Amino acid sequence: MATLALGIFLWWAAHLFKRVAPERRAAMGDRGRGPVALGIAVGVILMIIGYRSAEVYDLWLAPDFFLHINNLLVLIAIYMMSPAPKKGVILNGMRHPQLIGFTLWAVAHLMVNSDPASLLLFGGLAAWAIVEITVINRAEPEWTRPEKGTIAKDAMFFAASIVLMGVIGMIHGYFGPSPFPA
Repeated sequence: MATLALGIFLWWAAHLFKRVAPERRAAMGDRGRGPVALGIAVGVILMIIGYRSAEVYDLWLAPDFFLHINNLLVLIAIYMMSPAPKKGVILNGMRHPQLIGFTLWAVAHLMVNSDPASLLLFGGLAAWAIVEITVINRAEPEWTRPEKGTIAKDAMFFAASIVLMGVIGMIHGYFGPSPFPA
């Protein structure tokens, strides 16, 4: 679990570095992108290693229908993380659709995974996204809404989200449990 926690810490640190130490990050200029990307990549690798090596035992059993709710929430999260909020109509007024979508993805995974490693991983990532939203809002209180797109773009990105979810689900099932009911 220490490896998993270290990975989550690196994820948080790399993502929040710009907001917590803006002068230091600005002084690094473009050269700072590499170390930040490396911190995120190493964090992800440590999260994967830590998660896969953690002891698995359920603290509770979720009802079977939670899997369907999980899949719906993940589909919505994928849509929110697409370009739809900037190019469509439906999510146009939302300031942080990607971070909210990320939080939704994490919460969906918490619904169907009740082992301690999942609580640490998905709970830690959901908490990061919420903190990131708060920090961004404090640092940049003014926000300009993007120009509205079209409902056709929303439909296009939603269809792409369905396809992407299918691909992600197949890969997920190859490396771990299938997210789709048998």
